[in-house]
Amino acid sequence: MSLRRRLILLPAIAVASAVALASAVTYVSVERDLRASLDGRLRALAADVATAPGRRAHTTAPAQRLDRPLGRSFMLVLPASPLGERAGYAQVVGADGSIQRPPRAYGVELAAGARVRAVARGAAAPYFADAELGGTPVRVYVSHFGPGHALQSAVSLTDVRATTRRLAWILALVGLAGVGLAAVVGRVLGDAAMRPVRRLARDVRYVAATQDLSLRVPELGGDELGFLGRSFNAMLAALAEARRAQRQLVADASHELRTPLTTVSANVELLARDVTLPVAERRQLRDDLASQFQELTGLVGDLVELAREQAPAAELECFDLAELVAETVHGARAHFPGIAFALELAPAPVRADRARLRRAVANLLDNAGRWSPPGGTVEVRLDGGELVVADEGPGIGAGDRAHVFDRFYRAPEARGLPGSGLGLAIVRQVAEMHGGSAWVAPHAGRGAEVHLRIPALRRTGLPA
Repeated sequence: MSLRRRLILLPAIAVASAVALASAVTYVSVERDLRASLDGRLRALAADVATAPGRRAHTTAPAQRLDRPLGRSFMLVLPASPLGERAGYAQVVGADGSIQRPPRAYGVELAAGARVRAVARGAAAPYFADAELGGTPVRVYVSHFGPGHALQSAVSLTDVRATTRRLAWILALVGLAGVGLAAVVGRVLGDAAMRPVRRLARDVRYVAATQDLSLRVPELGGDELGFLGRSFNAMLAALAEARRAQRQLVADASHELRTPLTTVSANVELLARDVTLPVAERRQLRDDLASQFQELTGLVGDLVELAREQAPAAELECFDLAELVAETVHGARAHFPGIAFALELAPAPVRADRARLRRAVANLLDNAGRWSPPGGTVEVRLDGGELVVADEGPGIGAGDRAHVFDRFYRAPEARGLPGSGLGLAIVRQVAEMHGGSAWVAPHAGRGAEVHLRIPALRRTGLPA
């Protein structure tokens, strides 16, 4: 089901539910009020019913409430309404089940069951019930009527049921009208709400077809649609930045690869063309080629590392960063035999990609070793997942600190040294992949101090 159709149906369903609930409450309330009014009439009727002497009794005796056992020579006197018609029907039921009807009852009577006889005996309380009298639905009130007798008073339910039927039809028509109106209003509001969504969908199709990441959609208001527009614009901006960085990486890589490739090509051409070179020169050319190929291999490896995406969860493992740093320092000592490495390591359990983190630590140590003077010392400190590598080299200028982690960036002092300018860029990428960071801090003495922070784990295995 489309979003537009849901926006139309949901208000209609909500209105239908509300109308149905309100109609049910109204119907029950009105019916209860009508029955309560009817029950009041029954109590009044029962209170006004009297008896009069029969043919064998003294005809001058006035009508009276029954206060002694009835014989068979009495009759019921029912009160009349203000318009003269009878207010209802009543009959007296004895404890033995005998029934005394009012005059001109024409053979109709109410059923007198065991509960009625119990009221006559005084063993049950008065009660209300629905019954039929001559095919007419009536409301009955059974009350005590003198010793050993009960009075069944009845009034017709026809008017009440007719009123409730009319009310049910009226409520049904009102409910249908409300649902129809809600559907119309929902359609209008749905069309209005879907207009920005359709515009956004049109812009998305345009971007997909043209690859134009400069497009921006209108950010309308502060509601969810405005938030969606801002999020879409932020996504386009991020994609544009990623494309710019990708193009910059390709351009920088092309520039960095051009020089060693040109040199390798020239040396190979010289070896292929001149076979009379002295042995020493030929050996020098071979050594240069091996060095250049090694430089190319390192550059390509750095480029591949930068192009890699976030490591999948399957490649992450829990280990002690202090042990990894100690192992990497051992390899750096072999690579830089004239440099002293001073270690100060505290246990730091992490959950990370071991190979990438080892590469980042090795890059930090390699950078410090290359810049340290012979006989210098590189300080390696690890505390709480934050690794600090400090050397005794010339240091990093304040203007270069903001750029040392950029790809292919090399300070003016480093442009004559071997290297691709990707080592610290890889360090920052690995740090950010693991939710950490990397930065350069001013060193207390001579040299540079580079920080690599990886979120450590608590004992529970959760990031600290």
